Amino acid sequence: MNAGKPLMRSLSLSRIILLVLLPAILFSCNKQTLEDFQNEPLSDYMPLQVGKYITYRVDSLIFTNFGRDEETHSYLVKHVIDAQITDNLGRPAFRVFRYTNDVDGSGRWEPTGSYSITPLKDRIEVTEDNLRFIKLLLPLSDKTTWKGNKFLGPSPYNTLFSFSNDDDMQDWDYQYNMDDTNFSYDGKSYSDVCTVEEADESFNVPINNPGAYASYTKAEEKYSKGIGLIYRDYSMWEYQPNTGSSGGYRVGFGIKMWMVDHN
Repeated sequence: MNAGKPLMRSLSLSRIILLVLLPAILFSCNKQTLEDFQNEPLSDYMPLQVGKYITYRVDSLIFTNFGRDEETHSYLVKHVIDAQITDNLGRPAFRVFRYTNDVDGSGRWEPTGSYSITPLKDRIEVTEDNLRFIKLLLPLSDKTTWKGNKFLGPSPYNTLFSFSNDDDMQDWDYQYNMDDTNFSYDGKSYSDVCTVEEADESFNVPINNPGAYASYTKAEEKYSKGIGLIYRDYSMWEYQPNTGSSGGYRVGFGIKMWMVDHN
């Protein structure tokens, strides 16, 4: 990795929301026994119907001052299933609108884009801005792994971030983790939870030596039966070391989101 990599491009917060939150899908997973999981169809874990919504609290980490400082922006995001549609491959799908609001919900709900969810016999896909992901796959088992990003092009975030974290996204191995079906966060507890682990890679983190390159990638989602996605941790950033008197910098993003309301 060259220390002289270009500085982070000027980013629009709304654009970040559009792409990094696109996989926040409104369907759920069940955990009873392993055999139950493997025998049940994905349709049992997809509360996909027009009018359904889930609202999330989001903490968004961004890097400012040419990557030398960091800020956390907090807000609410509501995902609302608007209509049944046909996706760009001619398959039955659902259109989901997304709205943002102040973290306390006191402002107006502002539209920030839409995406489509396509439920298929053996998998569930989500597509936004021509980025297509396989989010869930049968069978629901610890032994199931799949290339959830195999339809992505090379470096899918290259229009937003000058980093290398997304160079190998097509090769990410998604996998279910069903070791612990209970989950608690921010004062709320859930049962019948399954976890989808997508990526967990780091180098030289924490950054103890500011003169050395570092990178961090984490992608994980948790689903609860009858609710859908309840938690997501999605972070991709790299650190370029000091190349002179200006000091090192970081480029990328960090998103942590958890459910606060649903119908």
